[in-house]
Amino acid sequence: MRLYISSDMEGVAGVVHEDQTNPVDPGCAAEYQRFRRLMTREVNAAIEGAVAGGATSILVNDSHWSMRNLLSEELHPAAELLSGGPKTWSMMEGIETGWDLAACLGYHAKAGTSPAVLDHTYADVVADVRLNGRSVGELGLNAALAASFGVPVAVVSGDQALAAEAQALLGDRVRTVVVKQAASRQAARSLAPEVACARIREAVRLAVGDAAGGSTPPLFRPDTPILLEVDLQSTSHADQAGMMPGIERSGPRSLSFRHTDYPDAFRAFRTIFNLAGLG
Repeated sequence: MRLYISSDMEGVAGVVHEDQTNPVDPGCAAEYQRFRRLMTREVNAAIEGAVAGGATSILVNDSHWSMRNLLSEELHPAAELLSGGPKTWSMMEGIETGWDLAACLGYHAKAGTSPAVLDHTYADVVADVRLNGRSVGELGLNAALAASFGVPVAVVSGDQALAAEAQALLGDRVRTVVVKQAASRQAARSLAPEVACARIREAVRLAVGDAAGGSTPPLFRPDTPILLEVDLQSTSHADQAGMMPGIERSGPRSLSFRHTDYPDAFRAFRTIFNLAGLG
């Protein structure tokens, strides 16, 4: 039984502010160092649960910001760590190498969700993303990519808004671990880290056990051909990203891309927000 873990940081228990997740600003160093350790602890809890459930192979993809956050020297030895960037599949790098199920840990709700801790979708320049008309965030974009390689998302952890998003998107067979209740974008009532880790550990143990018995959540596969629509924060962002070949300008701040292959649509999305950031 093979488990793939994508680990973000905004959805970790106790995280309520970008300063706690910012590896770049020296003024944030003290808080960031504390919370990257808590991020590592939640990942280790998932690994422990996976091993208890019968997992024989585990890959953890560091998926936050620079993707160099998890403390490799403290990572559970049953797992391998994929870190750094850029990566072709970004938060889902390595998913293409063959896995039985995936867990998305420390995730957050899509841009525009409230109340939700640090809601966004990949980059601040992105206001909304739609797949075939359905608004999705990082969870939806990544779950669709996992599905294109035959991997279902079985466990998700974060705040209550992320859990609701997961249930609506992936159905009631996905196991959601709510580690905090968002009060606003930068405030939440959070579980103690030990309690959050215990709940993540148990959810992953059960999910891996279920998969070993042949029961997994359904794949999130958008119908083809795929229409990807991206609303950006300003017209200058759309001006910049709209120069990409194959992109259509569908509104003052909106771009669209059509394709029969979801991985190509995903790469187009990554290119759009990277180019938009230059505008």
